[in-house]
Amino acid sequence: MRRFKLKQVENYIALFRKITEAVFMELSADGIAKANEYLQTCQQKAIELGEFIEGEEGLGHPTVTCLEEFCEAIYQVNEGILGEEGLAPEVAKVTLDNVIDRIEASAARDIVINKVVIFLPYKACMWDSLESVWRKKKEEDNTEAFVIPIPYYEKNPDGSVKEVIYEADQYPEDVPVVSFEKFDFEAAQPDEIYIHNPYDDLNFVTSVHPFFFSENLKKFTDKLVYIPYFVLAEPNPDDPNVVESIKHFALTKGVVNADEVILQSEAMKKVYVEALVGHFGEETRPVWEAKIKGTGSPKFDKILAMKDQEVEVPEEWLKIIEKSDGTRKKVVFYNIGVVPMLNAEDKMVDKIEDVLKIFKENKDDVALLWRPHPLMVSTMESMMPDLAKRYISIVENYKAEGWGIYDDTPDMDRSIIISDAYYGDQSSIVQLYEKLEKPIMIQNPEILNAL
Repeated sequence: MRRFKLKQVENYIALFRKITEAVFMELSADGIAKANEYLQTCQQKAIELGEFIEGEEGLGHPTVTCLEEFCEAIYQVNEGILGEEGLAPEVAKVTLDNVIDRIEASAARDIVINKVVIFLPYKACMWDSLESVWRKKKEEDNTEAFVIPIPYYEKNPDGSVKEVIYEADQYPEDVPVVSFEKFDFEAAQPDEIYIHNPYDDLNFVTSVHPFFFSENLKKFTDKLVYIPYFVLAEPNPDDPNVVESIKHFALTKGVVNADEVILQSEAMKKVYVEALVGHFGEETRPVWEAKIKGTGSPKFDKILAMKDQEVEVPEEWLKIIEKSDGTRKKVVFYNIGVVPMLNAEDKMVDKIEDVLKIFKENKDDVALLWRPHPLMVSTMESMMPDLAKRYISIVENYKAEGWGIYDDTPDMDRSIIISDAYYGDQSSIVQLYEKLEKPIMIQNPEILNAL
């Protein structure tokens, strides 16, 4: 039985106790006729509850047996109060209360609670922020865990919808996905919903459908959980400047609307709490302290789990990674971030050209694995369309020349595992390389070496 249906059972039991109290009060005031009426109502409700439980749990359920005993006790009490000798109010109440106690105990012990937990990723490449939680949930007893990829929109500069993207076919083979169009959220009433998109209507580049905004999802579940799709550099929570710099991550609608927020560390939790308290007031601190957990990012779980696994490398990548004598080149993961691009603009594009030229000159010893932020092109087209054309041209030329790897697949973790070092912008990916203890080099768009 689902938990929201168990609440109906609990409501019936509470009603039985109220009716029993009313019977006691009427008998104490010699209101036999009214007490008889209450007992008849109680018996009808007991029959209703029994039919409901049988419909959910099947015939012969122990709680239904207790309800049958309750109906017999109601009959005996009714016969007693209508008999010549009558029945003391205290005896009637104790008789009924004892059976109600057994009904309540049986419901708590014998009704099996089945949970429905759903995960709503939107970009397949961000699935690693939810995957380890899903794997744990699907192994829990009496739990159904559904992965329901949701569509998202890329926006034009004027905010209108440019393109609808749905990536349900890009998830790992061992992750069964369910169509968002075939899942009835209202009927299912999920016990828990997990999201990794916190922005609702406040993202100017992409947006999920309004149905999947956090403020709407709360209508269908008792527990909405938000886990960021990114990890950040570990902060110093005592530094006001750090709190200020991370504030825009903490003040998203997903954080505010969620019933639970799972962050990468206790230090990050402290920063989020301080940012939220600074915005909403000191009196709200207990709310944020309770809902925000610094128990670790699933992204760390995924990358550490892959560390000791055999990773399959695409054949076309091996042609670039392996030397003619069969030995392996050093592989450098090159990453460009959206924010650095927005900040540096032309200088960043110049830097990319510079980096590509240097790696091309050294392609016999080092293999470049270029993986830009998955929202790079859509962000540039929305916010700097002219520069976007130049950037796209660079990408297309790089791919056409074929001397390096361009990774736009959903599986970022594979690229991290097969690479030997990181080069590029400050990014959540840097934290993953730190976990793997691989070399990290941060680029500076102000410095050009080859141009």
